[in-house]
Amino acid sequence: MNAGCLVLACSFLVGASVESKPSQPIKPPCTPGFSQNFYTVILSRDLLHGQRILKVKFEDCQRGREVGFVTNDPNFGVRHDGMVYAVQDVSNLSEPVQFMVTAKGLHEPRVWETTVKLALAGHPHPLALSKAGITEMLSRVWDSQPKVIKFSRKHQRGSAANGLRRQKRDWVIPPINVPENSRGPFPHLLVRIRSDQDKDVGIRYSITGAGADQPPSGIYNIDPISGNMFVTQPLDREDRASFHLRAHAVDMNGNQVENPIDLYIYVIDMNDNRPEFQNQVYNGSVAEGSKPGSSVMQVTATDSDDSTTANGMVRYRILSQTPHSPIPNMFTINSETGDIVTVAAGLDREKVSQYTIIVQATDMEGNLNFGLSNTATALISINDINDNPPELTVRTFSGEVPENKVNVVVTNLTVVDRDQPHSPNWNAVYRIVSGDPTGHFTIRTNPITNEGMLTVVKPVDFEMNRAFMLTVVVSNQAHLASGIQSSLQSTAGVTISVQDVNEPPVFPVNPKVIRFEEGVPAGTTLTVFAAQDPDHFIHQIVRYSKLSDPANWLKINRTNGQITTMALLDRESIFVKNNVYEATFLAFDNGSPPASGTGTLQIYLIDVNDNAPVLIPREAQVCDRARPNSRINITAADADADPNVGPFVFELPSFPASVRRNWTISRLNGDYAQLKLRISYLEASVYEIPVIVSDSGNPPLSNRSTIRVKVCPCDDNGDCSATGAVAAAGLGTGAIIAILISIIILLSMVLLFVVWMKRREKERQAKPLLIDPEDDVRDNILKYDEEGGGEEDQDYDLSQLQQPESLDHIINKPAGVRRVDERPAIAESQYPVRSSLPHPGDIGDFINDGLRAADNDPTAPPYDSLLVFDYEGTGSTAGSVSSLNSISSGDQDYDYLNDWGPRFKKLADLYGGGDDD
Repeated sequence: MNAGCLVLACSFLVGASVESKPSQPIKPPCTPGFSQNFYTVILSRDLLHGQRILKVKFEDCQRGREVGFVTNDPNFGVRHDGMVYAVQDVSNLSEPVQFMVTAKGLHEPRVWETTVKLALAGHPHPLALSKAGITEMLSRVWDSQPKVIKFSRKHQRGSAANGLRRQKRDWVIPPINVPENSRGPFPHLLVRIRSDQDKDVGIRYSITGAGADQPPSGIYNIDPISGNMFVTQPLDREDRASFHLRAHAVDMNGNQVENPIDLYIYVIDMNDNRPEFQNQVYNGSVAEGSKPGSSVMQVTATDSDDSTTANGMVRYRILSQTPHSPIPNMFTINSETGDIVTVAAGLDREKVSQYTIIVQATDMEGNLNFGLSNTATALISINDINDNPPELTVRTFSGEVPENKVNVVVTNLTVVDRDQPHSPNWNAVYRIVSGDPTGHFTIRTNPITNEGMLTVVKPVDFEMNRAFMLTVVVSNQAHLASGIQSSLQSTAGVTISVQDVNEPPVFPVNPKVIRFEEGVPAGTTLTVFAAQDPDHFIHQIVRYSKLSDPANWLKINRTNGQITTMALLDRESIFVKNNVYEATFLAFDNGSPPASGTGTLQIYLIDVNDNAPVLIPREAQVCDRARPNSRINITAADADADPNVGPFVFELPSFPASVRRNWTISRLNGDYAQLKLRISYLEASVYEIPVIVSDSGNPPLSNRSTIRVKVCPCDDNGDCSATGAVAAAGLGTGAIIAILISIIILLSMVLLFVVWMKRREKERQAKPLLIDPEDDVRDNILKYDEEGGGEEDQDYDLSQLQQPESLDHIINKPAGVRRVDERPAIAESQYPVRSSLPHPGDIGDFINDGLRAADNDPTAPPYDSLLVFDYEGTGSTAGSVSSLNSISSGDQDYDYLNDWGPRFKKLADLYGGGDDD
């Protein structure tokens, strides 16, 4: 085998060939057989006995048939799974080897065949991939094609009884290899197709399939007379790697002369594609301090060339590393897989947090002379581990805090940590290990600055502790990495000074509970409710005052806090809740500034028998005849508490004697008794029955209560009838008749009054007006339904609408003009008082008397259309337009009315001394 053949053999397909896509969208039915009719494999010269070569794939269309494989070459064998292997060493092979693999069903006589072609690789003098070398290689590929392909012999037809009998082919037609990217010239002759019968009859040749008469059509054609088959254009393996055509031979009449033969055309790959990285930038990470060999990341590049040849075999290498610290080659890469791993120790995030690596991928198995290359960037981040313990900046901190204050930051503890900020390896956790046994302080971590805020959570007392000495330890939220020791700088002391402040007086017992019987007299000393000043180192005076005393029963001594009573303590008061009366007091000192504290005094009042029982109910109803249900159940209510309440004792008094004669009382239990008739019949009426009720106090208290009992006739159901209810109300027959007569008289008086009012209205309308209608100034007055207090309505003072209870403010009012709506201060005329029930004959006299009184009334207006209203208003700042109660002495001069025009002529005549009408 020469050098050119070696290069060509290295470009053969390994394994399954690529079939063209079907032109129809519908998938053809499955046909049992080998997945390929032809296999081509490149072998290494060091292939030993028993080593695997390739695996042929058999498709049984999921029928589960058992198939056995055999070869027709004793140098090669095939296992039951289709794996082809070498029976002996093949290093002595000098030419390609071709043999057939046959598949035969174990339970059926049917057989299937495929062809395997093997070639050796690794010639010691490879052809340089120069322009001349490529041209020579392509020419050898063209020259290596079979010159003539003949149709196989036609099947011979036997007797009808024997049926058809298949004959074995003479040879297997090898595939046709065509290099991609060929420069021609085109069309280029590939093979010649001929039939053995072309000497006897005229033959016409044709080819069908994808690439010929099917898309992509026109790539291959054939001379129908000579049978020469041509390729018409350059091929691209990455676009289509193989073609499957069929050659046909027919006579001049179009009749088939030969069975069609299958032509397999394989496009030989050339190295025309660079490796392409899936990403231009890869991001990976590795923990600092990782050991050599630790995995970091993987980069991947793909090559569109044939991956079974050197054209598509990619290899990786690292071109550069930035920075070079601590050494330039901290990482290495697996040349075949692209896995990047660490080479040396010494990764330290605090020194270098990220590395930038340039990775190169080269095909042709990494041959830099022949292969094509591409590059990508790998960014490797160094993950932080907790290899730096936190260190406090100083060994001693100090601060001060006022006493009795909480949530106050005493001091901030500063710390330094070189690990990654705001991570568990950096976050500080502070602990107080000594100096605070009672838990007055805690340390919270500032999430932004990582400082420790020493805070008071429990009030401190200057009188108890003037200073604190704390020991503080700081650590990380995450544990230190293995092998890292804690630093001595993680411990510090904190000195805290307590500031004295003026504290309010404190009542030792608060609230203070005392017990007293109710009813103690005023001036009784109950207790001493004194407070203590916590400021022992400062002499201050404490004074007391009362803050809350709802019933005003108590007072407190300002100096010593002694509590005494000012009134009787009553347990039954509304200010006592659950027998307890509560009052609060204030204690304050004379400090600067003064401070005060409150104390609560609770007086538990012990009940005494100071309330007599009261009968319940106070009214009842029974039938006038003794019946089983004519009974009244009675009880008593007592404001006292046990044991000064029930059981109660009920009894009837001996006076008057009719009570015990008509009624009897019997005890049902300790709280209830029953009152019922002693006699069989009692006249219907209302009876007031006295009952004496006594409680169980020591001594007992008694009360004579009266129960009002209505005795009435009852129906069969024991209910009072309507007539009986009226009779029981205490009204006799005479009284009822008197009521009816009174109602009739009242109705008659109302009717007569209405008739008189109508007649009066007619007479008033018939009487001529005192003023000429033409001169009547009142015809322009519009009457509205509104009443008010004059100018004072502007202030909306509703008190002007109320009648004053006293006339002193009017009598003492300074002289001047007053309003007519004021009540006159002079003695008013006395109108005749109408009796409550006048006789109808006196109505006329009553009216005449009232008319005479109105005519002689000096306070009435000069016309008889007076409307009398209730008194409203207290006066107007404008004064009155009336001439009454004038401050001027003598007669009033009304001559100015003559100047007001004709409309006021009549008024001027009336008041100005004119003639009376």
